[in-house]
Amino acid sequence: MGANVALFRLWILFLLWGVCWGRFVVEKNSLKVTSPDSMKGIYECAIGNFGVPQYGGTMVGIVAYPKANRKGCQSFDQFDISYKSKPGGFPTFLLVDRGDCYFTAKAWNAQNAGAAAVLVADNKVEPLITMDTPEEDDSKADYLQNITIPSALISKNFGDSLKKAIENGDMVSVNLDWRESLPHPDDRVEYEFWTNSNDECGAKCDSQIQFVKNFKGAAQILEKKGYTQFTPHYITWYCPEAFLLSKQCKSQCINHGRYCAPDPEQDFSKGYDGKDVVIQNLRQVCLFKVANESGKPWLWWDYVTDFAIRCPMKDNKYTKECAEDVIKSLGISLKEINKCMGDPDADQNNPVLKAEQDAQIGKNSRGDVTILPTLVINNRQYRGKLDKAAVLKAICAGFQEATEPAVCLSDDIETNECLENNGGCWQDKASNITACKDTFRGRICECPVVKGVKFVGDGYTHCEASGSGRCEINNGGCWKETRDGQTYSACMDEGCKCPPGFKGDGIKCEDVDECKEKTVCQCSSCKCKNTWGSYDCSCGDDLLYIKEHDTCISKKASSEVGWSFLWVIFFGLVIAGVGAYAVYKYRIRSYMDSEIRAIMAQYMPLDNQEEQNHIHHAEI
Repeated sequence: MGANVALFRLWILFLLWGVCWGRFVVEKNSLKVTSPDSMKGIYECAIGNFGVPQYGGTMVGIVAYPKANRKGCQSFDQFDISYKSKPGGFPTFLLVDRGDCYFTAKAWNAQNAGAAAVLVADNKVEPLITMDTPEEDDSKADYLQNITIPSALISKNFGDSLKKAIENGDMVSVNLDWRESLPHPDDRVEYEFWTNSNDECGAKCDSQIQFVKNFKGAAQILEKKGYTQFTPHYITWYCPEAFLLSKQCKSQCINHGRYCAPDPEQDFSKGYDGKDVVIQNLRQVCLFKVANESGKPWLWWDYVTDFAIRCPMKDNKYTKECAEDVIKSLGISLKEINKCMGDPDADQNNPVLKAEQDAQIGKNSRGDVTILPTLVINNRQYRGKLDKAAVLKAICAGFQEATEPAVCLSDDIETNECLENNGGCWQDKASNITACKDTFRGRICECPVVKGVKFVGDGYTHCEASGSGRCEINNGGCWKETRDGQTYSACMDEGCKCPPGFKGDGIKCEDVDECKEKTVCQCSSCKCKNTWGSYDCSCGDDLLYIKEHDTCISKKASSEVGWSFLWVIFFGLVIAGVGAYAVYKYRIRSYMDSEIRAIMAQYMPLDNQEEQNHIHHAEI
């Protein structure tokens, strides 16, 4: 039983070294062995110049040395060897020997076998070198861009020591640390943050909490405006079956050993247990789920920040009561959160934590989550320092170019390439219009849209306004000039065309000298003088120029003709008036005669009426 307890403690210590002391791992070209005791220390290594190093966090793993295919030049499937991770399991660092094939082939075969990293042991005593990609143009080497696991070359002596320890049955655990960023662009950034509620694991936990506090403002702005979709996650492990009934397993795990975390103080006899950390992790996952369902997922940042301030372990406030007070202050449903958490003592899977463990296993282009903390941006693990500026840069790089929010274009995040030589793009300095558009990744040359008017062109050497309203923007790029208060423009809806009185291509127009070209003012008495945009044509004394007929006529004759015409009109009007009066008098007289005859006919017969009556009687 004592041996079992010792092994269990070794397992717990392994968790502690990986999760809690990871921040103390020496810089990116160093590797720290945490067990066995005989090998503890820091060793120099050379990071491979291919794959994707796990920059930005600590990778914890167990070193394995294959029984066959030890140089890793062939697929491990041929030897029925697999290192694929299981939910809650630890990643494998595969140790292979140098020689017989490219370094990249070793890494590719190790990755396909499920290894989280590959350590290549040198085959001779020499200074370390950088493992690089093949220089040959090999059409079969298309796998190079698909290598995602980190690689490191170690010395022959160090490699021999690792092999010896493994052959003796020792569990060899190591820590690695890198710094680099390699996210991918997309229209909207989706990112995950793998974290832990434990605040007693030293500098690693301190930096993690500080990051949450510093990044909260930017994260909430991006989330509220729909630029990003954020999801927090929490890593847990399972207790080995041999230790399920042990006191240590019961104190570090919930749901009968299914979900575990290391002891926060690294001492089972005092303080909080790993079980307390798992429950708080579960509470934070459920809080996010409830807040997300209410349309306010950004409240997770407020809760985690406030919980770290109000409920620290060092003040013995890392409790359910303190956590619930923080939840109530944020107006989130405590009832729904408790319902989501379920029963931690039940001998069954917790759906929420089971989903978290399953999510640790990589899918598609994303590798397994083995670093704590870890950021996954657009389904790719972030490789960079965990601070506000670095993470914001990585998120900004995840946006499709030219769709970044304004926060990504601040001076603290990127350099405005349009400020120098206008980025090499087209520019109209007179109207302050440019085709240069600053982006997070650089700049693009694209003809702009100004005041609803679209410019068309290649963006580099030429842009021209088009459509209706084009003349409102820099006169549509056409010629325009003002002299002595008079303005002429060549801008038309259909394009640039010089106005009458000018000639040219519409981009440049010049005055037409109508007098010199003898197109106007050509009569014998005409005198022509050119003006800007037109001309003046005059005649001699007592002569008047008629432009429509391009001729000169006498001003006196014109006056006489004018008076004669007026006299004719006058006499015509008089005659017309007299005639109208005569007609009027005649019609009045005729009307009066007919009225008098009608009245008289009623009282006395008329001669013609008597004659008609005689004729009528004779016929009867």
